Amino acid sequence: MISHALTIVLNELNTHIETGYGASSGTPYPAALGNIAEGFSGSSNGGLSRNMLYFSVVHIMEEKTMKNLPNQAINKDERTVSYQNPPVFLNFTVLITATHIDYSDALLMISRVIRFFQYRSVFTPENVAPLSLTHNAPNNTLDQLETFRLIFELYSPSIEEINHLWGTLGGKQYPFVLYRLRMLDLKFRTEPIKGPLITEIVHNTKYFSL
Repeated sequence: MISHALTIVLNELNTHIETGYGASSGTPYPAALGNIAEGFSGSSNGGLSRNMLYFSVVHIMEEKTMKNLPNQAINKDERTVSYQNPPVFLNFTVLITATHIDYSDALLMISRVIRFFQYRSVFTPENVAPLSLTHNAPNNTLDQLETFRLIFELYSPSIEEINHLWGTLGGKQYPFVLYRLRMLDLKFRTEPIKGPLITEIVHNTKYFSL
């Protein structure tokens, strides 16, 4: 589901760049998912291609304010109660890196990303193109999102945080921007356990004399 969420946003970004600016670097899809820590083509592990924008998840954190939700839902019409664990609500820190060999092109692409999220920071099934939901989506439907509300917020790290981040990723810094993605709720699709409502409580009280 994490992959599908970011893929939906990437599809929207790629369409925006292609239609708004024209295809960049010879490809209609200038942005993709990729672990920037893998390095680039020519390294021993194969690496990533240059002249691309890469989305990398660098941190996953639970949204604790949504943790204490009830695990039951009452259906008054059917007079039943359903039991199911609440979803896990997650926030992500997403690193967007421009790997263009030409430094000017890299800054240009980062600027386009920032402007894109400036005017589109919320993504729902209603405001994205139908093709964005299916293009490069996971094959298994259990890994696909049904309903979602993805909110992107610009995150400005300190110099110390930047040093730690790029030190962890390999030490070589590229033009980048960080965003907080809020809130993706994850749960496994399954039928909840149902039972009848408790309509009355009977007390059997007995008194004993000493």
